[in-house]
Amino acid sequence: MALTSEMKQRLARIGRVAVLAGGDSAERSVSLKSGAAVHQALRQLGLIAELVDPAERGVDTLKGFDVAFIALHGRGGEDGVIQGLLEHLKLPYTGSGVMASAIGMDKVRTKQLWKGAGLPTPPFYVAGLDDRDIGFPLMVKPSHEGSSIGMAKVDSAAELNKALEDARAYDSDVLVEAWVRGPEYTVAIVDGRALPSIRLKTPNAFYDFEAKYQSNSTEYLCPAGLDDADEQALRALALKAFEAVGCQGWGRVDVMRDEHGDWQLLEVNTVPGMTDHSLVPMAAKADGDDFATLVARILLEAVDRFPPRKANKASKGSKARG
Repeated sequence: MALTSEMKQRLARIGRVAVLAGGDSAERSVSLKSGAAVHQALRQLGLIAELVDPAERGVDTLKGFDVAFIALHGRGGEDGVIQGLLEHLKLPYTGSGVMASAIGMDKVRTKQLWKGAGLPTPPFYVAGLDDRDIGFPLMVKPSHEGSSIGMAKVDSAAELNKALEDARAYDSDVLVEAWVRGPEYTVAIVDGRALPSIRLKTPNAFYDFEAKYQSNSTEYLCPAGLDDADEQALRALALKAFEAVGCQGWGRVDVMRDEHGDWQLLEVNTVPGMTDHSLVPMAAKADGDDFATLVARILLEAVDRFPPRKANKASKGSKARG
């Protein structure tokens, strides 16, 4: 679907856009690629956009902008920190708010919330806190990292101890999750809609960092090959999981189908990748949107969600009269 005339009119009313990318998390390199792609799309849309790397530029830089497009992955950008700063500056921004971002970045709390809400997720425990026997194989995940950083599949107690040691290099909280045998899917959410699901196929043990960003052997199936009833059930579950965390704007929910045919929620991503290997643009394309239109939808949703910056306008008017 191309941009409508109404969308073009709304975009024309947007002032300067700060594309926040880079940062100092373990996902910095991916964030820079996402930010560059978003920045290029915004320029194609005719908007005044500028790349801003919080690791290199101070907070005062943001005061000259009218809206922020967050393309920061990982800590500092996806965990509520930058969202809190932008709230303080009264600067509209894309994606989820402070609380949902913080929860979504925390794999343990996300799964605890889903479990409490009665949503399906694999058995798990927090290493060193509520250890219990859920059998092997297992997945070990740093609770606050993305892009599969620090994750490992383990088949024995010795491998588990090594994986826990490696994961704790990234995070003091480590999630240990039952291994799910079955295909993996992901569902993008944009402006309240679940887009066509994508099935992920990799020869690797799981969909790790190499499979996500470097490998040419990873397959992405969209349509995912599900019948209509299963496709709709998966989309409905993903949307429910997204909303249960309190997420807004856009994001992605990762799901697996176990050996019994049941869906199992893995995690939510509140600032997914926007690179040439990324999944949200792929789902949007299957739904009829090119990359620039997807970026426009995400930006317009953010502008609509936040109230006009009346205080800033009044401040400018006072200065003019003085």
